[in-house]
Amino acid sequence: MRRMLMGMAVAMAALVGVAHADDQKFTMGVSIPAADHGWTAGVVYHAERVAKLLMAEHPGLNVIVKTSPDAASQANALQDLAVQGINALVILPSDPDPLVNAIKQVKDKGAFVTLVDRAPSSNDDSVRDLYVAGNNPALGAVAGKYIKEHTPDAQVVVIRGLPIPIDQQRQDGFDKAIEGSNVKVLEKQFGNWNRDDAFKVMQDYLTKYPKIDVVWCQDDDMAVGVLQAIEQAKRTDIQYVIAGAGSKDMVKKVMDGDKLIPVDVLYPPAMIGTAMELTAANLYDKVPVRGNYILDATLITKDNAKDFYFPDSPF
Repeated sequence: MRRMLMGMAVAMAALVGVAHADDQKFTMGVSIPAADHGWTAGVVYHAERVAKLLMAEHPGLNVIVKTSPDAASQANALQDLAVQGINALVILPSDPDPLVNAIKQVKDKGAFVTLVDRAPSSNDDSVRDLYVAGNNPALGAVAGKYIKEHTPDAQVVVIRGLPIPIDQQRQDGFDKAIEGSNVKVLEKQFGNWNRDDAFKVMQDYLTKYPKIDVVWCQDDDMAVGVLQAIEQAKRTDIQYVIAGAGSKDMVKKVMDGDKLIPVDVLYPPAMIGTAMELTAANLYDKVPVRGNYILDATLITKDNAKDFYFPDSPF
């Protein structure tokens, strides 16, 4: 009986310890781009969703989510957060290089900094404690490998994103994956990760090239414009389009067996939620989360698509 009472006392003490830890007051600032296109709309959705979950899990935690339309506005948002005395910052920069000094100022005040998706071109590790990102080289490589294996003699047109480092990483991964194969790239143009711009680029390709087998575009938003251009031109030579991100519309097409969208490559906006959860774990659980946390660029197929389908997300 005495042992049982002692065991119960230990268990109660442990529970009190957990409750005490959860009651500790911390403030987490989350700075993200405004929802200017589909992927960033998904980032905002998942940031707000996970903020509610974390505050319910940890009663002492206050999560402040701020959205900004550009780097200058985001620098101002960081100053506002710093004034509020944040213990941790989770930031997905609209453009990392102009924000390096603003991030450092927050970090120098003692905040734990988690950088998401976009690192400075200098690869300056001093601006963050934790880096969470998708695997950009793998996003291109997975697409290139799929094309090489399923359409080994394909004539391919490429629609890139923006001329920034993560675009180049994706393109380098793609180029390396098709190296030594019979896959021929007819042309590459930037679509600015925008469906309207991608629509115009695809119209240009359809005018220039009487035969296109495959379209690779780096982003699901751009794939929407590509599909519209193909439909409008009534072209039947294109076998499929392969894009990336894991938007609900593209995942649904994969689930439904759409001939033009047989697969998609995962680059989830939900990574912002992963970053927030890891940051909270550092604050409350004191677990080692410093370093790099790189998500897989999973190939979404009809067999696994249901695992990546978020019907309530705007993206």
